[in-house]
Amino acid sequence: MKFLLIMHANPRIWDALTEEKRNEVMSGHGPFMEAITKSGEMISTTALADPSQSAVVRVRGGLPAVTDGPYLEAKEYLGGYYLVECDSRERALELAALIPDAGVEGLGIEVRPVVFMGTAAG
Repeated sequence: MKFLLIMHANPRIWDALTEEKRNEVMSGHGPFMEAITKSGEMISTTALADPSQSAVVRVRGGLPAVTDGPYLEAKEYLGGYYLVECDSRERALELAALIPDAGVEGLGIEVRPVVFMGTAAG
């Protein structure tokens, strides 16, 4: 079964952490990626830039309208994810608990089953 382990970011919470704690969280991803790669559960991972660097495209009246910034004004935004394949939902929940961000008060990891994946034709 494939699961998306979604890391949501909240700038207010992140900025309130000490630099030491932020470094601990960031450096904790290396051992996590190593462990799930070794176990064969890692499919991929992606970290996204700050939403201030994003753009939103909407087509209105047949013309694209582009605005800067995140899609919605929100406290939290998608910061990145791990795509994993494991035997059960319970194992996916165990893996989510090992992601360093899960240990930060006010943050959590959303675990969502994947129902469809497409690939680029080559």
